[in-house]
Amino acid sequence: MGPADRRRSRRLGADYVLAAFLPRAPLDGGEVLGPIVAPAVGIISFVCSIGNVPLVAVLWNGGISFGGVLSFIFADLIILPILDIYRRYYGWRMAGFLLVTFYATMVAAGLAVEFLVQALGIERHARDAKVVMASVSWNYTTYLNIVFLLLAATLVWRYFRRGGGWAMLKLMNEPIEAGQHAHHGAHRH
Repeated sequence: MGPADRRRSRRLGADYVLAAFLPRAPLDGGEVLGPIVAPAVGIISFVCSIGNVPLVAVLWNGGISFGGVLSFIFADLIILPILDIYRRYYGWRMAGFLLVTFYATMVAAGLAVEFLVQALGIERHARDAKVVMASVSWNYTTYLNIVFLLLAATLVWRYFRRGGGWAMLKLMNEPIEAGQHAHHGAHRH
């Protein structure tokens, strides 16, 4: 990594931190190392859902391989807050199993895609992904958001008008005791 690259990394912020973990040149083993290291970086960065896409653009511009990009995007399934949810819901053993299984799957998928893209000769070498600032504009998505917001409000209104209420919502948060589940018809389980 030369002096110009270091200056650019400092300006990009997140790239500076993450580039320390990831290879800069795909010809020096980055095809293999990127998919292996990228999920680990994704776990500790815990940018969830669509928030990791701009971060991946920064990583792509910084030199991560395409398989590494794919593995990093998948890593939002095993970020620290979600691992904590797995631990609370399933216990330590299952949370550990999910972590290892998902991590291995992410690495395997990243490597498979990396080598498939190279074998087909469709690897993109230009590193010019752009991260632009979002702005509010009136377009079709705005109108769709308004339509579905009105639909959701109508469904909530209908729920409360038909007898649903706070007591019913509170019941949904309590576990069902043995023998309380509904029986359909007179058959036995």
